[in-house]
Amino acid sequence: MKNSDIKKRLKKERTMTSITLRMPEDVIQDLKNIAPTLGFSGYQPLIRAYIGQGLRQDLKKLESSDIKRFVDSLKKHGVKDTIISEAMAELS
Repeated sequence: MKNSDIKKRLKKERTMTSITLRMPEDVIQDLKNIAPTLGFSGYQPLIRAYIGQGLRQDLKKLESSDIKRFVDSLKKHGVKDTIISEAMAELS
């Protein structure tokens, strides 16, 4: 994820949208019980954190697979490994 995207996501004044999500009552109760022990003000912020965590993991996987396909394509077109390695190091 780009630094500019990360900065946008860290802003507290991000626009929120209400949704309806059906979940088992026992799951909601577990979320309510565990939220304060993890430092959350309630179960909804905890749900958002769980969703955000899973989303970031999936986005990273997709980004990694895109990079791998791109590197494979460069190699197929004759770009040397040393050049690819140097370019990847510049991204870090």
